[in-house]
Amino acid sequence: MAETDDLLLKSFFAEVGEVERDNEVARILSCFKLNPFEFLNLDFGSSLDEVKRQYRKLSLLVHPDKCKHPQAKEAFGALAKAQQLLLDSQERDYLLSQVNNAKEELRAKRKKQLKKDNASKIKSLVDEGKYEQQYEQSEEFQQQLKLKVRELLTDQEWRRRKMQMRISEEEGRLKKDEEETKEMWKRKREHEEQWEGTREQRVSSWRDFMKTGKKAKKGEIRPPKLKTEDPNKSYVQRPVKRG
Repeated sequence: MAETDDLLLKSFFAEVGEVERDNEVARILSCFKLNPFEFLNLDFGSSLDEVKRQYRKLSLLVHPDKCKHPQAKEAFGALAKAQQLLLDSQERDYLLSQVNNAKEELRAKRKKQLKKDNASKIKSLVDEGKYEQQYEQSEEFQQQLKLKVRELLTDQEWRRRKMQMRISEEEGRLKKDEEETKEMWKRKREHEEQWEGTREQRVSSWRDFMKTGKKAKKGEIRPPKLKTEDPNKSYVQRPVKRG
């Protein structure tokens, strides 16, 4: 099976011209950025094996060594990223959940439309759902589904970015608070070190004060003293020289 695929690919690329390669690069670069199915030109129900085969086919088509388009390298990288996302179970489940949400919205919208169209409603009931199944396989529905998936993915990406912005803002605020706290403790530590560094000087100054700040000796003039024996007639006693 693998050898057959290789032969088919070689035959295919032998017939592919530069125009086809350039057109494929242009198609890839015009795809909706959030939908890897579009990059690989696959239906939403494609299997993992189909993803791998399609990637191999398209990547060889736009490989920078084989394609002269100036943006071939960018297109090649976009295909590699698309395959990586679709082979990642978590990413794939997220994408398919958005596809299912899109289908439900389109079905609800169509149900409202059928209520207004009695003929379509009766046909839907008679066919026991086959009418709706055929409609969902139509090109019209697939195009609507593609656009609705784009809408939902865009909305989810916008929500994600807003949340990321809020997280970044909160992280910035916490970092600022942390820096202010560090600066406060730094200033406090520097003040304590400065205070400790002047300890000897303060002790020496206190000792000098104690030496020169004792009670006045006999014969020295004392400063005026406020007499408070009479609360109504406070007066100042004149200095008296004691002999």
